[in-house]
Amino acid sequence: MANGEQHPISGLMSVTLEKIRQMVDSNTIIGNPINTADGSTILPVSKVSFGFTSGGSDFVSSKSPKDLFGGGSGAGVSITPVGFLVLHNGNVRFIQVAEKDNSIDRVLNMLPEIVDKLQGFMDKKKADKAAKAATPEADDAMPTEEAPGPASFTVDETVVTDKDL
Repeated sequence: MANGEQHPISGLMSVTLEKIRQMVDSNTIIGNPINTADGSTILPVSKVSFGFTSGGSDFVSSKSPKDLFGGGSGAGVSITPVGFLVLHNGNVRFIQVAEKDNSIDRVLNMLPEIVDKLQGFMDKKKADKAAKAATPEADDAMPTEEAPGPASFTVDETVVTDKDL
């Protein structure tokens, strides 16, 4: 093969990779947004797997001045729906399509809900603290002590209280 010529396997690989690029783009993984009447936005989420192979061999021919080439390439793509991202009233929630028995998947699916609950708890705590700070209190107020309860003791099986004294 001459120095300026491209090997035939390069052409096979280029065509196969270009076809994969056409099939798999960012819109395949995170789909186009779907807007609903209530103002929610739904984004489909998919898992994309693909495989690619290419191979070939040069054959020396005694009958032809040019070397012969035999080769091929192939690719496979698998697209599996995973779930949907739902955006509603400033909240994001992931809805999984199929339940998994895997504990890690369950924890990951619960994570957005846990974060929302923690955020709500923190917001409530901040609001309570701000409300408490806004309540006017007298600066010179003396701390109050609770009056002690009635004292009692026993003398010869007779209970004597401070009221008796």
